[in-house]
Amino acid sequence: MNLQPQSMQPTAPREHAALVTLLDDDDPDIFAAVQKRILSLGPDSCEWLRPHTSSSNPLVRQRTLGLIHHFTRRETDREFLSFCLTHGENLDLETGALLLARTTFPDVNTDACRAVLDECAGTLRHRLKSDDSPRESLAKMNQYLFVELGFRGNEESYFDPKNSYINHVLERRTGNPISLCTIYLLMARRLRLPITGIGLPGHFVCRYQTSTTEVYIDAFNRGKLLTKADCIKYLLHTHHGLEEGYLAPVTPRRMLLRMCANLHQIYLHQEQVDATARFQRYLVALAK
Repeated sequence: MNLQPQSMQPTAPREHAALVTLLDDDDPDIFAAVQKRILSLGPDSCEWLRPHTSSSNPLVRQRTLGLIHHFTRRETDREFLSFCLTHGENLDLETGALLLARTTFPDVNTDACRAVLDECAGTLRHRLKSDDSPRESLAKMNQYLFVELGFRGNEESYFDPKNSYINHVLERRTGNPISLCTIYLLMARRLRLPITGIGLPGHFVCRYQTSTTEVYIDAFNRGKLLTKADCIKYLLHTHHGLEEGYLAPVTPRRMLLRMCANLHQIYLHQEQVDATARFQRYLVALAK
């Protein structure tokens, strides 16, 4: 069988069937050739591959799922890069975080994630009163998110990549500082609360600020409320000093960049070459 790409020439069902038959071949060289041929045919191959994801042959099932996953990952990678390159500093953080999640977990149900956020915000909306003080509003948010729902910082497995993906943070209710702050910010946006992200070096917090009130929220530590003095003490204690900008609001684009930078470092440390290269591309796109 000729397994080389045939440019601009559609493949026939007979070739599709032959390729699927060879998917369970034990010879790694044959499988490599079959895989190369299928990949050369492009994402339209998913249409005729998909029925074989329920094959009674476990090897065919596994390899078919792997090929479809590859095509889907390639498409979600393209979508995320396009989003990064076509949106400015005030991009939609929720869309960006969900597209980022799809680059690693292509099958994530983004509508379901949005529905969870909507439901949580809806519950909070009924609890917040128009005459609540800022601290009363924050206390109600913290009670619901960190006590009733159990969101918390993942101190046991801080460098688990899943801590950075919003779908897993919503599912497991644990994450790292910036992902938990993202959840907090997405709640605040739905509730029209004046809360922004603050990118401290080595940590990330939120800030509730009006003309009369300034309160910092440490989402990683179950919503602990901090003062500006507490944040300054942190900066001095960690030897970062009081550089201008440490306590300034971070734009959504900079938040997405920081999420990608965290994942890039994790995958680099884990020696995951492909993932490291992929996130390097994201960093370049977001830095423009």
